[in-house]
Amino acid sequence: MQKPDSLIFDMDGTLWDAVDTYAHSWNVVFNELGINIIVERDDLAKMVGWEGKKVISVIMPDFNDEKRQEIYALVNEKRRTLLPKKGGILYEGVKEGLQRLATKYPLFILSNCAKGIIRLFIDWAGIDEHITDEMAYGVNFMPKNHNLKLLMQKHELKSSVYIGDTAGDGEESRKAGVPFVFVSYGFGDTDDYNLKFDDFKSLTDYFMDF
Repeated sequence: MQKPDSLIFDMDGTLWDAVDTYAHSWNVVFNELGINIIVERDDLAKMVGWEGKKVISVIMPDFNDEKRQEIYALVNEKRRTLLPKKGGILYEGVKEGLQRLATKYPLFILSNCAKGIIRLFIDWAGIDEHITDEMAYGVNFMPKNHNLKLLMQKHELKSSVYIGDTAGDGEESRKAGVPFVFVSYGFGDTDDYNLKFDDFKSLTDYFMDF
């Protein structure tokens, strides 16, 4: 793997864990609509990193796509209200690590989340000064490999790496022709990676010494 000119991070399972808040947003909306569905943390954690259309088909199998999209829009609206208040759990070493890494690399966040969620995370975590740009699935509803290429083209990046926590992250990295760095403390598992780290500090130290 050649020396990277930038680091692109996944968000959920890589930088933080906000599954409790995500599940709560689903359950509040279902309760308000009188829908007898309860989303459990453990079930939702298995869907972290999925594109929205796949998530809603699993959570609401008995609804047609139009109704699913309508409810999902309400959930994301509720989420935008809840996240600044409830937040999530920032993984150990992330804030300090991003601060260090930003002195050497442009840093980006790319996630399969709704539009606006990454910005809420950045503001909640207090990391705005360290992040050059971000890209969410909800902006154009395109897969990560497409958005990785878009982000790289926009900023004229030649040797980015993508850092994530699921097999899907690795697959999308391969499709984009980008090396994949796997963090094992997140929600997924995979044997297909260029580098693997068990904690954020180890990742930070490696790339600072690269």
